Amino acid sequence: MASILMVAGEGLPFIKTGGLADVIGSLPKALTERGHEVKVVMPLYKKISDKYYNELHFDCEYSVSINYHEVPVRVFSKVVDNVCFFFIQHQGYFERDSLYGYQDDGERFGYFQKAVIEMLNQLNYWPNIIHCHDWHTGMIPCMVKETHDADPRYRAIRFVYTIHNMAYQGNFGPEMLDSCLGLPYYLLDNGNVRFDGGISFMKSGILYADKVTTVSPTYAQEILSPQYGEHLEAVLNMRKYDLWGIVNGIDTDIWNPATDKLLASKYDAESAIKNKKANKKALQESLGLDVDEHKMVIGLISRLTNQKGLDLVNDVIPGIMDEHTQVVVLGTGDSQYENTFRYYENKYKGNFCAYIAYNENVAHNIYAGCDALLVPSRFEPCGLTQLISMRYGAVPIVRETGGLKDTVQPYNAFENTGNGFTFDRYESGLLYDAINRAKTLYFENRVYWDDMVVRDMNKDVSWEQSAKQYKDMYVELTPRY
Repeated sequence: MASILMVAGEGLPFIKTGGLADVIGSLPKALTERGHEVKVVMPLYKKISDKYYNELHFDCEYSVSINYHEVPVRVFSKVVDNVCFFFIQHQGYFERDSLYGYQDDGERFGYFQKAVIEMLNQLNYWPNIIHCHDWHTGMIPCMVKETHDADPRYRAIRFVYTIHNMAYQGNFGPEMLDSCLGLPYYLLDNGNVRFDGGISFMKSGILYADKVTTVSPTYAQEILSPQYGEHLEAVLNMRKYDLWGIVNGIDTDIWNPATDKLLASKYDAESAIKNKKANKKALQESLGLDVDEHKMVIGLISRLTNQKGLDLVNDVIPGIMDEHTQVVVLGTGDSQYENTFRYYENKYKGNFCAYIAYNENVAHNIYAGCDALLVPSRFEPCGLTQLISMRYGAVPIVRETGGLKDTVQPYNAFENTGNGFTFDRYESGLLYDAINRAKTLYFENRVYWDDMVVRDMNKDVSWEQSAKQYKDMYVELTPRY
């Protein structure tokens, strides 16, 4: 079996800002269970250090050149679920309140990538494959191939680069190339890393990796077009024969309503129809909604940003709110959406809740207590909320894009098949229609609705199939393993 090092900017169970962390928390575990040796490396952020520092093992210390100065690196590790997590420590770069969004992000993650490359030498650890995730790691294949090619140990490594979201590319000024990354300027001239007058970590990852993946088959096709390619569609088309679309799974041990300690009433597919009522009641009580088991509760758990289709939601709320319907929103983000949802909470007292924060407890209880969940995204590389909602028997209402299209089959009233309600074009009228189709089935044919709840809960949303696809790709890269 292959030896794999995953490199990422974040990962559970240590720290999370988005879906990338969920993947890093569950994919290595799934691959380890299938016989691979998988290790992970990420920065040692302040929140990780504050919580886990006394549990970390010190591995080594060395330095890398940044801005023509030798900058110290310390490496720590901790094993979770048979996966070894390495942490790169630099207090100045990483022990800050947030993970990203700083003026020196290029320098910070240039340092991180250099530190990871040298870590292999310091620990005498030589994986068969380095699997890089998102822009924070996109320069690693380039740096190894351009500056370490004379060393057979580095030359033997194969690279996989996974795009989690094309919208975040790691674009920085050209001076970064030499000062932080130690790369020759001819890489600007030949176009390998040049982008919009500077350099792009993501473009470099796409061009230098041996395989490129993204997190659903539909998104893999979408990003080849100008609409979704974020000005890198030409580069992606150059690599389309090495581009794999592998849909994400979820950790079904963590997301399991039969064992979830945060729920008022645990349940499985057989007991869902009865026990979800208890969870609905608990959700209504805890969020100040009118307690009424006959009302349809629609949930929305999301970053409150334009990507998530919230302008469509804003358009349809007045039309869907009636004496039979309640809406629960959980998330933070753009102030315009936060304030809009607070306005609706005030306008529809007892039937609308705007929980403007992120609270894991509340999230679990929304999945368990709501009847349907909205995911009307403008684009969605994979999406995890629709997978979790199906696991918890909350019927998803989604737009047919990216991973949403791959994982939610539209309901067919004639055959009583499918596991959600979908719409295609990005229009509020179509979202309104999808919600109304869901409400009609819920109120007028509860037997068929309940059938769909059970179907959703029995759907395999684990990493089982996806891990097999990653394994196939690794074998293709390292056939002798």
